Amino acid sequence: MSSLNKTAVALFLIMFALGVPSSSLAEDRLGGHFGVVFPLVTHVGGETTTISDQFKLGFPMGITVKTADKWAFDLELVPVVTSDRFVSLTVHPGVIHSLAHSLGAGVRMAFDAREASWGFTPLLNRSFPAGPVSYFVEAVVPIRFQQDARGQGQTAIGFGVHFGVGF
Repeated sequence: MSSLNKTAVALFLIMFALGVPSSSLAEDRLGGHFGVVFPLVTHVGGETTTISDQFKLGFPMGITVKTADKWAFDLELVPVVTSDRFVSLTVHPGVIHSLAHSLGAGVRMAFDAREASWGFTPLLNRSFPAGPVSYFVEAVVPIRFQQDARGQGQTAIGFGVHFGVGF
């Protein structure tokens, strides 16, 4: 094994050891969520489209791993259906930071399957604990770098609202 491979293996083992929690129960670290997201407005290529121009509905579902008291990694998959029956999928990994008063802020990477589009999504959420689950509302600002029909690059920015339940 070359010295470069040995160094890479050693770094991987150190990162793995640092990332393993010292003592906690799996149920305290693992969670998930399911919801519905409404993309309300999108601005791209000099045009603004609202939900009344083209109705879209997404169904975010995610698995959350709490890495520390205030931080969590969240892998979200979002199938989106449009009024003309086009279905897409966004793979949405991200990090969430817990704030005071049941608030959370985070950012997700975004990879849109079946589309020449990728980007990120800043978010701010408010949860409402109710026994073993929490209901939440989340404001999302999807920012996507995409290609238009001519192959030219463009940036899309939007605003949406995500309602859901976390467990």
